Amino acid sequence: MNSEVRNNVTVSTQKTSSPDSSAADSNVKTASAIELEGSVVLEGITKKFGSATAVDNISLHVRPGEFLSLLGPSGCGKTTTLRMLAGFEEPTSGSIRISGKDVVGIPPHKRDVNTVFQAYALFPHMSVAENVAYGLRQKGTPKSEIRERVTDALDMVQMVSFADRKPTQLSGGQQQRIALARALINRPSVLLLDEPLGALDRQLREEMQIELKLLQSRLGITFIFVTHDQGEALSMSDRIAIMRSGRIEQLDDADSIYDNPASAYVAGFIGQQNFIPGTVSANTSVMESRFGVVRAAGPHAELDAGADAQAAVRPEAVRVSASTAASATVAATAENEIPGEVIGVSHQGETLQFLVSIGNDQTLLSRSPRPNAPRLAVGESVVCSWDAVNVHLFPSEQATQARADIARAVSNPAPPTSSIAL
Repeated sequence: MNSEVRNNVTVSTQKTSSPDSSAADSNVKTASAIELEGSVVLEGITKKFGSATAVDNISLHVRPGEFLSLLGPSGCGKTTTLRMLAGFEEPTSGSIRISGKDVVGIPPHKRDVNTVFQAYALFPHMSVAENVAYGLRQKGTPKSEIRERVTDALDMVQMVSFADRKPTQLSGGQQQRIALARALINRPSVLLLDEPLGALDRQLREEMQIELKLLQSRLGITFIFVTHDQGEALSMSDRIAIMRSGRIEQLDDADSIYDNPASAYVAGFIGQQNFIPGTVSANTSVMESRFGVVRAAGPHAELDAGADAQAAVRPEAVRVSASTAASATVAATAENEIPGEVIGVSHQGETLQFLVSIGNDQTLLSRSPRPNAPRLAVGESVVCSWDAVNVHLFPSEQATQARADIARAVSNPAPPTSSIAL
């Protein structure tokens, strides 16, 4: 028997000299058995609605117990992917396996998954305990077992004392906890979450992010979380799949995606970037611009000398110093420096943000933690500097298209989703 590792999921194949169909069936069963409970495997998944392709030939392997986020703007295919996992949509082509079992064609209530949506869909005439117990009652679970499992589920989300209340007597965060308890009471191997925090205000949403990650870590259940909010994905996920136009642009952990974006789209979609246009020099890790030389940590595989490019550098990597006091020091130590003039200062709580004009209608954004931030005024001449390790070069056409796509996504926010988790 040979073992092959594909994206951290081990698939076994068995050599045989017989074409007998029973041997082939044995191979399939062996492969499925090695995909552990809680694993999710999508292979070559495409979903079309008429002539429109919503999901375009994606393959994705989710590890058991992993918290994986599908992140992208409205229309990128993330919710359609989740609906195919849940069984609400069937793929046009490709295969889906959950815990080693092929689930294509299997209805939602027979899959070992449960789903939580942004709209909590709690029954207003039922108590909290009755809402949580609904799925078990539909399955004919004995009453004694229902009582025990409802108590356990409410205890998981710290809502035991609210068991007799009606949903209208709960806050938004409390209703979300009840929706989670209702989804978890069936003990699924995989929990699917489609924008579940989108209806909450910012402070409550941030609190729920912490609680949700702690709950997932404690239970060890595989979570697949759909969101258009990069902050949610970055704060909770073991890995993030950045989706764009039905495809996965990059799949990696949060640090790798933030620090080493695979494309200009990922660079611009995650966090913020300063994009500086220029031309690649003979040393392809260096770009000549009208604002000065920009040095990167290394060359881009698609860029040759003389190619139009854009350098991306994050605001938190840009240091701003008053020209009169620091220009000599900066010039001696910085790998990159560009002079400019402060045209805006914004207080953002823990950080100060500076908007610096560097000429030719080009600006640079800089952010510094308040304790270490310089005190600069609008109109003051400054030097912006940053290290080469924080610079990524991208083909100019790719970066321009990516920025246009991101701008369109920002102007078309995702609509709320709704369904019921049973």
